Amino acid sequence: MTDIEYGRQKQLLRVRGRNVSWVPPLLLLVGIVLLDFNTTERFRIITWIVLVPGSAAAICGVWSTGAFAVLAVVTYVAVDSAWPNQYQAGLGDFVLVALGGLLATIASGVRVSKERQALHFQDIAETTRRTVLRPLPPRWAGLEHAGVYLAADVDARVGGDFYDIQPGLHGTRVFVGDVQGKGLAAVETAAALLGTFREAGYHEKDLASVAERLEIRMLRHRSHSTALGRDDGDRFATAVLIAFPEDAPDTVEIVNFGHEAPLAVGPGGVRELPSGDGLPLGLSDLVPTEPIVHRVPLAADETLLLVTDGVTEARDRTGTFYPLARDIAPAAAADPGGAGRGDTAPRELVRRVRDGVLRHSGGRLGDDTTAFAVRRIREAGGEGSEESEGGEGGEGGRLRS
Repeated sequence: MTDIEYGRQKQLLRVRGRNVSWVPPLLLLVGIVLLDFNTTERFRIITWIVLVPGSAAAICGVWSTGAFAVLAVVTYVAVDSAWPNQYQAGLGDFVLVALGGLLATIASGVRVSKERQALHFQDIAETTRRTVLRPLPPRWAGLEHAGVYLAADVDARVGGDFYDIQPGLHGTRVFVGDVQGKGLAAVETAAALLGTFREAGYHEKDLASVAERLEIRMLRHRSHSTALGRDDGDRFATAVLIAFPEDAPDTVEIVNFGHEAPLAVGPGGVRELPSGDGLPLGLSDLVPTEPIVHRVPLAADETLLLVTDGVTEARDRTGTFYPLARDIAPAAAADPGGAGRGDTAPRELVRRVRDGVLRHSGGRLGDDTTAFAVRRIREAGGEGSEESEGGEGGEGGRLRS
């Protein structure tokens, strides 16, 4: 990793796009030299110049740290030689400065190597997550949507939250959920569920049949994990399955697997849709039950907002939960005409939720956090027809964080 590449990672040490990580060590060097010249011979501090490459090792690249180590040695010799012989620090301190610079350069190399390795792992995690959460165009299958994902573990950037849209033979379906647990095992479970959703959501006529297929897939996945001797054989997932019937433009069908209740946000305010009256996916072997399909009205000017428990369980310093409905209520009030271009637009809505959660929690996320907003495209001949499936490669409506 070159100094330029490393500087791009150190966003806090950039001013107007320029890397300024070299400024603090240089100011420290100048300050030590000035102090040494402006103190008496009884208080020589030129030896403190060993701190210059030490500070550079913490924030600069290897070559920059090495340059500061050499500069520290040269400066030490020049400044110390300017004093009379009886007041010079001498050879012992010279060795200290030289050895300190060498060790600082080595330490910088180790640090940069570790950071490069961490960035590589982040790239792997990001690629894995993007594989599971396939990119979608912002207008897709008759729907306009946007999603934001915040990982509680900023280093891993991977978890079990998921969402997807699948056009099919019987309308468009939406699937949003949260797999219990974290790490690659949770991602694997999410991938299994999304794969089944994409097939069943396309072919099955009834939403209840899609829900049954998802439950069966979850049970099979748990059985496979148990057979492999893993300790996640009791994993489950909460989720919401939504259908937008083509023959009923003012209604949606919802199956809620123990998930947070969806919210409908529009000119009329914020209202809660059917809550999690169903069992989470993967628990039907404990309590056999049939999926409950709710058919509820959804006005053309309303946007559906679905979140994971990372949103509703976000706390501030006093332990107060994030007031989601109260926080997004101004969005509905700001868009009284339901024009579709105000604060209830999916992209604006999830941005408000993201900013609200981070502000409320002070940036300390206790769980992976996902917000997903979706609504029907009201323009004639919407742009999200099934034929546009070839456009999945774009980043679409997903906000990056």
